[in-house]
Amino acid sequence: MISLSSQGAAALQQARAQLAAALRKDSGVDDLLARFDRWGPDLWNGLVGAYDAETVLPRFVELIAQAHRDRSKELRARDMERLLQPDWFQRPEAIGYVAYADRFAGDLAGVQSHIDYLSDLGVTYLHLMPLLEPRPAPNDGGYAVMDYRKVRSDLGTMKNLRELATALHEAGIALTLDLVLNHVAQEHAWAVAARKGDVAKREYFLAYPDRTLPDEYEKSLPEVFPAFAPGNFTWDDSLSAWVWTTFNTWQWDLNWANPDVLCEFADIILFLANQGVDCLRLDAIAFLWKRMGTNCQGEPEVHSITQALRAAARIATPALIFKAEAIVGPDDVVKYLGVGEHAGRISDLAYHNSLMVQIWSAFAMHDARLLTSSLNRFAQIPSTTAWGTYLRCHDDIGWAIDDRDANSQGFDGGSHRAFLAEYYAGEFDGSPSRGAHFQSNPLTGDRRTSGSAASLAGIESALEAHDEAALTLAIDKVLCGYAIVLGFGGIPLIYMGDEIGLLNDYSYVDEPEHAADNRWLHRPMMDWPRAKSAPTSSDYSGRLLRGLTELIEARKDCEALHAATPPEIFHGADSAILVLRRRHPGGTVVQVFNMAGSARELPAESLWPLDTTHLRDLISGSSVSLSGASLRLPAYGTLWLVDTP
Repeated sequence: MISLSSQGAAALQQARAQLAAALRKDSGVDDLLARFDRWGPDLWNGLVGAYDAETVLPRFVELIAQAHRDRSKELRARDMERLLQPDWFQRPEAIGYVAYADRFAGDLAGVQSHIDYLSDLGVTYLHLMPLLEPRPAPNDGGYAVMDYRKVRSDLGTMKNLRELATALHEAGIALTLDLVLNHVAQEHAWAVAARKGDVAKREYFLAYPDRTLPDEYEKSLPEVFPAFAPGNFTWDDSLSAWVWTTFNTWQWDLNWANPDVLCEFADIILFLANQGVDCLRLDAIAFLWKRMGTNCQGEPEVHSITQALRAAARIATPALIFKAEAIVGPDDVVKYLGVGEHAGRISDLAYHNSLMVQIWSAFAMHDARLLTSSLNRFAQIPSTTAWGTYLRCHDDIGWAIDDRDANSQGFDGGSHRAFLAEYYAGEFDGSPSRGAHFQSNPLTGDRRTSGSAASLAGIESALEAHDEAALTLAIDKVLCGYAIVLGFGGIPLIYMGDEIGLLNDYSYVDEPEHAADNRWLHRPMMDWPRAKSAPTSSDYSGRLLRGLTELIEARKDCEALHAATPPEIFHGADSAILVLRRRHPGGTVVQVFNMAGSARELPAESLWPLDTTHLRDLISGSSVSLSGASLRLPAYGTLWLVDTP
């Protein structure tokens, strides 16, 4: 039950009347008012958490009314479909794919021409990396946005984006775009106006006349890019001020305490939803609210703001969902899906960054104990939300191993982080990996890692050595990792090219705008000849594609993988074996994964409550027999087991 003050109830009644009057001639007004009755309290309570709600609410009503007027009949019909099936992104059939539009297919028209490829793979959710108009390079891979209402000119136009969204919808695929919330490019119209003396626009940013306050803030602020963007403030001559720049000197942090900024982004969100966007990845969401003496990440107001924005979207454009990009620790990330009064009212999806980190950590150690210890510390998420799970992404891997988790397993967190960085850079004896260090921090000693999934797993080094046995192990390692990602629940995200094992692209150093950022190592161009030949090829690409396709088909037929059914996570008597048990009214599935490069055994009792005399593997469809009282798993072996008496 949503609690609402008498002040809130009165304000919402007045806002409802305002909305009804604004849309009295619209045939869909009754549906919109019904949604306002449902999500209006969420909107009010979100605004109260950070702003003078009575002042801001009427402005939101105007934005909602205009967005409703602008919404096409096709998107209004999609709204009704999503309202009738609100768990569309939680279902086992949901399969995600992540790509840069230009590196995947040149431009938006090229992406549209490859929809069949995505459909054949089983994709139902496509995330195209930043494509709104950025500043000229350098632009942090597109995350320094200059105009939220234009598409990058080399990719197409907003019309092309709408056409792509329509074509994707017809193929059963939802479209996700990035929305950078924390900052804009210094060339954005707001920043340009501020530089020219616009007092109102200056208040969109955090600018200080001297170092007094910046120095106080710096005492508790971390550095995101210590190697090439140290510190969090940049002097600007035009403003005669130190501007808050968390990420890069040309990315100006916004002043979210200013309600004008909130209303600007509410309008942008509804505009993008009306282009056919189904999900917005809320980039750098953790950083929005600044508070002295903290690391300025995940402050309570962040969650209030997200709730208000989500409620506005639910009322005006309910087909739209939010995905939080919050790369924070286990104790904090669940908050972005909502806890307490915000439970289920903030983002619908959040990245499970720890799962990615722990998979690679377990592979390096041939041990699942740290993985199970870490993942079991996560609080249960609201049943209406889901994790976005992934083996690799466009970003580096930050080795976010919690010291408490490491200590619980008898070793030092800092030493383990250093080991992982060295192992995946190929500097540790016996490592098959071909990664690279990213953003080494001389103060903390931490180093992050760049590299494609295939190169980190050992496919690149095995090909160099012409070692067929090592190649088979590396392929099986990638498939084991993806089996965990696909079997964990939530929406699995396949990073472009992983399905065919694209290797590191060392040519990035030849492009001046990329040369200083080795994350482009794992952002190669799509190899279409390889992709087209893979279905019938016997090489590593074909083996990977067939293995991944088999996993996708198995997932889509398994009711227990609905995101609302949480996994029970433990390891076997042999600590190399990870076990996920999911108990669902439609049947129990027990998933087992060997994280080691040699065969291991799992005692039969670990498969409880399955009947071990009648086991079947959902992936292969084959019956499975125990060897005595245990189950034998080959190196990086994977089974999704059900009983079939």
